[in-house]
Amino acid sequence: MEQRNFTRITEFLLLGFSEDADVQPFLFGLFLSMYLITVFGNLLIILAVSSDPHLHTPMYFFLSNLSFVDICFTSTTVPKMLQNIQTHSNFISYESCITQMSFFLLFAGLENFLLTVMAYDRYVAICHPLHYTVIMNPRLCGLLVLVCWVTSSLHSLLETSLVLPLSFCPNTEIPLFICDLKQLVELACSDTFVNNLVLYLVSVLLAGGPLAGIFYSYTKIVSSILRISSAQGKYKAFSTCASHLSVVSLFYCSSISVHLSSTGAHGSHSSAIASVMYTMVAPMLNPFIYSLRNKDLKGALKILFGSETKRGI
Repeated sequence: MEQRNFTRITEFLLLGFSEDADVQPFLFGLFLSMYLITVFGNLLIILAVSSDPHLHTPMYFFLSNLSFVDICFTSTTVPKMLQNIQTHSNFISYESCITQMSFFLLFAGLENFLLTVMAYDRYVAICHPLHYTVIMNPRLCGLLVLVCWVTSSLHSLLETSLVLPLSFCPNTEIPLFICDLKQLVELACSDTFVNNLVLYLVSVLLAGGPLAGIFYSYTKIVSSILRISSAQGKYKAFSTCASHLSVVSLFYCSSISVHLSSTGAHGSHSSAIASVMYTMVAPMLNPFIYSLRNKDLKGALKILFGSETKRGI
């Protein structure tokens, strides 16, 4: 049998993007700008929702939670990437890699579950408008968010506990700028049958399940909208779902592209570009998608900036 070196490694190499020194300042400025826009935009959503009593509704409660998760999601990976670009060192310690992977799984799962909960909220609002305030009461909303946190935390702990016993060969290179679970499992020298089994089972349950729930919710929503007689009523009902549909499409399309590109050649930058779409572009665009066509949110943002100006005076 082939002998392999199971010496415990102390660090991984994140290949990331181009190693050309002339490109590094541009990448640093680009990703830093995207990160600051993401944090600032999502923070504005949270402040606007919390400061305006008219936005203290289930829809905006879930939106503010999604904005908080987006900030944490990008903060899990981007600062380390910026540090690597600035220091011209793509190494990450074993402990830091496992920690980053754990939090990445946590917040990616939370985003997935919160989008499903928001789809259910839109379903109740459109299909059962007369019972909306009774069904979507504060207790249920808080319970739904708690279930999202608990489920995602348990998933992260499960996957992390299965990765910790693995042994890795020397010279481990990850063709991304983040410590991705699938890539870590592929780099292991020890038996990964259980890891792959759990990975695929969890993918079906925790990704396919919420996606099926979103699809079912919007099937019922479309059916209800088509029964509305007036064109204005149809437009108003659909406009309340347009932003959420856009965010769902962006999130799932970018996440699917990451998994599809990871099956290709590791020598290309397709996996790294897809991961940027997933971890940076989607969270950055979410505040714009929700605010550009939302009169209530734009009004709250204007009041927020107006109150800050008055305080400054």
